[in-house]
Amino acid sequence: MIQFHSVSLDYQKDATALQNISCKVAKGEFVFLTGPSGAGKTTLLRLVYGALFPTRGQVLIDGQNISRLTRSQLPFLRRSIGVVFQDFKLLPNHTVFENVAITLEVLGWDGADIGKRVMHILRQMGMESKIHLTPQRLSGGEQQRVALARALVNSPKILLADEPTGNLDDANKQQIMNIFKEANVKGTTVVVATHDRRLIEQSHYRIIRLQGGQLAGAEEAGNENAA
Repeated sequence: MIQFHSVSLDYQKDATALQNISCKVAKGEFVFLTGPSGAGKTTLLRLVYGALFPTRGQVLIDGQNISRLTRSQLPFLRRSIGVVFQDFKLLPNHTVFENVAITLEVLGWDGADIGKRVMHILRQMGMESKIHLTPQRLSGGEQQRVALARALVNSPKILLADEPTGNLDDANKQQIMNIFKEANVKGTTVVVATHDRRLIEQSHYRIIRLQGGQLAGAEEAGNENAA
């Protein structure tokens, strides 16, 4: 589903963000992407959904080389990818309902179908009573659930999450992780970038580790010595 072949990304001639990354994430897999701050986790995720392109090497998403996609083809790829950003990126002057519905509006869904699907996903998130509120009237955990609802509303093939539990308490962390797991059980390929070892160790998914922009190894959750 996701393949990196000898991928490097240079921001400047003397600044390399990622260096010679080769790794794969299989269809339907759940993977943690980990490493300290500045290791390159966010950069790698941005390569997956085409916000960045490699300087060298190839990134293949569902068999497509993203560097060869035209400007008009890239949006079609992104339709199959849900992204939960570290800072949520919710529209501040739009309601919860509108923030989630915008994904389907962009895809050209019919208005009645949008309403049904948005309410369905918000009920799953426990947010159906908040649909008329704007983001600033929500707690951090509630904003995260809205961001996740927006990412999942069109049932994407791939779900990417960048430090999705960084500012949440333990109860909200577990709730968000349960939503990720449910999506994965339904067939979505999930990649979660986090440096939270406790969160990783409570699960049993494969780990891809970055260090200083390089691949530092892969391991099973809870096994520090695996390579």
